Amino acid sequence: MSDISAAIEEGAKKSGVLWLTLDRPRLAWHAWHDGAIYLVTGGGEQQLPGIEGLDTVQVILRSKDNGARLADFEAEVRVVDQAAEPEAVAALAKERLNAPDSEHLTDRWARESTVLKLTRR
Repeated sequence: MSDISAAIEEGAKKSGVLWLTLDRPRLAWHAWHDGAIYLVTGGGEQQLPGIEGLDTVQVILRSKDNGARLADFEAEVRVVDQAAEPEAVAALAKERLNAPDSEHLTDRWARESTVLKLTRR
């Protein structure tokens, strides 16, 4: 595993937030699952304007301890078929804090939200 891959994995596992370069830098919560970053947008969740239409996005991971930049990388963006990747969606739902409808969260996401997978290019 390369140094950057190790830094990405460490940063994504230890911190539940990252920065994405979209229309402006945006803070987003996420989950690390099976070697990739998963996040959700829309439908009452965090708003990440335009990300669904992007092929790539710039990601910045910072240290949870001191805020230092751990990794800055370009990631491929892929919309997740939520029915085909239930383990990834469950891992993401587990990281969702203070959801008003935690029992039905994944059902709401299937109806109203977009789940995305980010992988380093």
